Amino acid sequence: MQKILVANRGEIAVRVMRTAKEMGIKTVAVFSEADRDMPFVRFADEAVCIGPALSAQSYLRAEKIIEVALRTGADAIHPGYGFLSENASFSKAVSDAGLIFIGPSAHSIEIMGSKLGAKQAAAKFNVPMVPGTEEPIKDIKVAHEVAGRIGYPILIKASAGGGGKGMRVVNNDGELEEQVRTAKSEALNAFGNDDVFIEKYVGSPRHIEIQLMGDKHGNYAYLFERECSIQRRHQKLIEEAPSSCLTEDVRQQMGECAIAVARSCNYHGAGTVEFLVDENLNFYFLEMNTRLQVEHCVTEMITGIDLVKEQINVARGNKLSFTQSDLAINGHAIELRVCAEDPLNNFLPDTGRLEMYLTPKGPGIRVDDGYEQGQDIPVFYDSMLAKLVAYAPTRNEAIDRLCRAIDEYYIQGVKTTLSFGKWAVQTEPFRTGKFDTKFIEKFYKPEYLQPQDEELEAVAALITGHIWESKKQAPELYAQQSKTGGWKMRRK
Repeated sequence: MQKILVANRGEIAVRVMRTAKEMGIKTVAVFSEADRDMPFVRFADEAVCIGPALSAQSYLRAEKIIEVALRTGADAIHPGYGFLSENASFSKAVSDAGLIFIGPSAHSIEIMGSKLGAKQAAAKFNVPMVPGTEEPIKDIKVAHEVAGRIGYPILIKASAGGGGKGMRVVNNDGELEEQVRTAKSEALNAFGNDDVFIEKYVGSPRHIEIQLMGDKHGNYAYLFERECSIQRRHQKLIEEAPSSCLTEDVRQQMGECAIAVARSCNYHGAGTVEFLVDENLNFYFLEMNTRLQVEHCVTEMITGIDLVKEQINVARGNKLSFTQSDLAINGHAIELRVCAEDPLNNFLPDTGRLEMYLTPKGPGIRVDDGYEQGQDIPVFYDSMLAKLVAYAPTRNEAIDRLCRAIDEYYIQGVKTTLSFGKWAVQTEPFRTGKFDTKFIEKFYKPEYLQPQDEELEAVAALITGHIWESKKQAPELYAQQSKTGGWKMRRK
């Protein structure tokens, strides 16, 4: 493998290219017209524009991406995450074109891409499941029967879904039919598939996932867990490794279950098995993500394993470079997704120009980003600007280091999640590890981010008042200052 086309953009494109270059592999970037001046375009050895800004006309054009790979002499395609990374048809088309897909087979993606298919495959290995249906709901009468059997509240979920789309909580029999209809409509619009199923609603679980790697020779290993419970709109904001709540015994059980899920579909490459974990540390299979995760960085920090390098080597046909017994948890890592969002306004995405963009540095700090100062944040893609990771020997030290790094991270021009991140990791629930996926709902209010601004405003008001009083008492002094560019007093 001498040249890799990276079928993605932003920070993950740069992330993959860095490892490729360290391995002596050339890289090809594909980019939309909106991304022409992005750092990943310059970072690659070659770059080709594949269409307009809209993803459907650029980053989702599978046939165009494959054509560019062939034309530039690439041997393989790395899909990153998002876009075409979990598209079974794309994986197959890449292989059919004589190229290497740096990821699992189309067969594995297809099975795990369906939440129902994934549950059915995992169930054969006795992986714990949340009670619910094993087939899509086709008859509302059946839905009523299932809901009555497992008890309300229940969760309606899109089989092909993700990111909270096609997902509805149903609290009683009277609202079931409408919520099923709404979930099916949303799923069809988002994924082109309106299949939905029912699960028992686990009210306040923790969201914990297991990172695994498998090769084409049947070798597997799990690289421990990531805690991903702090979310908004079912999308993660803060992740850490390891989790603050798992015991060694539960960790091992979850890891072995994750490998069983991978074996159920002959998986190879990097994958993540997600679980819901209740207050008693009972865990239930949620889904498998057949790609590199956004939050893979924290796993790399505590294990010392370059997951992208392993992906490339597995795609080459090599065996894993480590065994389960080689792995150990060293230290603690916490990641904040730095998103162009307004935490004072329900985390709504923000756009604008990065008038100032200075990243933190120092021991234990890692910033994976895809933007530079002076660039515009486009409206066409995900709102994430960067991932800020703090690593330290202990969890408390990692928290303190992250807060220091947030203070050193200067962004002007767009609103970001930096202030929320600093507030969140300093709260008692986070410090003590006593939180779940309802963290924001239970503990956060926008006004909690206001005190510092109010203090600054109060200080500014006092200073302004002092200056005004001084001007009234000594107008000739300020008149003299105005001649030299100082304060000017306006008289009525």
